[in-house]
Amino acid sequence: MVVTSDDAGPFGSIDQVQDGLRTYGYIADRALATALFLSIRLGMPLLLEGEAGVGKTEVAKTLATMHATTLIRLPCYEGLDINHAVYEWNYSRQMLEIRMLEATGASTDHTDRDLFSPEFLIRRPLLQAVEYADKHHGERPVLLIDEIDRADEEFEAFLLELLSDFQITVPEIGTIRAAKPPLVILTSNRTRDLHDALKRRCLYHWIEYPSLEKEVEIIAARLPDAPELLVNQVSRFMAEVRRLDLYKVPGVSETLDWMQALLAIDQITLSRENVDLTLGVLLKHQEDIVRLRGAESARMVAAVTGHS
Repeated sequence: MVVTSDDAGPFGSIDQVQDGLRTYGYIADRALATALFLSIRLGMPLLLEGEAGVGKTEVAKTLATMHATTLIRLPCYEGLDINHAVYEWNYSRQMLEIRMLEATGASTDHTDRDLFSPEFLIRRPLLQAVEYADKHHGERPVLLIDEIDRADEEFEAFLLELLSDFQITVPEIGTIRAAKPPLVILTSNRTRDLHDALKRRCLYHWIEYPSLEKEVEIIAARLPDAPELLVNQVSRFMAEVRRLDLYKVPGVSETLDWMQALLAIDQITLSRENVDLTLGVLLKHQEDIVRLRGAESARMVAAVTGHS
């Protein structure tokens, strides 16, 4: 489905996409804005890969806000199946219906027909996304399939029909097709390789850790009241941290959490003491905290503040 300029809303150009994301606090480079623009214009899902915490999920959230629509999120995990991702029958309601029909003397044929009608269907995220436009006057939701690399390969294969035709088959009812396909964002932390067949159905973009300049922009956009000195020091400190050989390198989300923690304890500049006291906000593995605390954090604070 190619989206016409009349239906594009705030996504009529790459500049509009980039500026719109910035308006809602997401600082995107030109390449990401282009990938989003093409995904919307061509009606193709966008697969975002990158390390945890670099802002992949936030893209979908911001996109839904820009489009003034609903975000439908499917968090993936090992063992995810159709009952949790697509639909399941409401067995308790079906049993109640059986008792009511038996009490009124309804026939078995009538019972079977009624029990497998749409009113007894529990709609999970994927079916919600397919039906959304029909139920909301043609409005398209944003469907976020989050951390698809955590799901089993069998579930990944199931997605092929959905992403190709935006339709879902319920054997008892038939095939349900989207009146308008949702805007689809898939994210992956690359804990495993995704199948080529899935990738072929998507546009692709890799999100890097931000540059020093970009991280300054991100913090300023998300925390506009933060002191400029502290914003610059924290951004430079994060650049130093990401050069270390850590078990888990912190992403942008950890930067923002750490910045909020520093502001909560009324800090306006970095010091070795406040860094060491708040490392548990920034790092989530004891080995990394031990690696950074003490002499290493003192060296890095001195490097970014100019004070030993």
